[in-house]
Amino acid sequence: MAAKRDGGVRFAALVATFVAGSIARKMITFGWRQFTGNEPPTDPHDPDIALKEALAWSILMGVGIEAARLMAARMVAARVTRIAASQKGAD
Repeated sequence: MAAKRDGGVRFAALVATFVAGSIARKMITFGWRQFTGNEPPTDPHDPDIALKEALAWSILMGVGIEAARLMAARMVAARVTRIAASQKGAD
């Protein structure tokens, strides 16, 4: 039974991190447009895009998405821990 529960937790964490990453990408893209007034670089490797802009975009996306994914995974883990503790106490 515990193996099935662990699989469910992993799946929930996977879904949560995917959703969090998608939301973070949309929020960062929106923020970029608002802050710069331009569309974000579609290909940061393109030599026609300034290095400063490509680097800023890459850093924002990397840090923003990974931070969102980390927070989502930790929230799922904390929630599962609380549920398991409450179930253990009820037994």
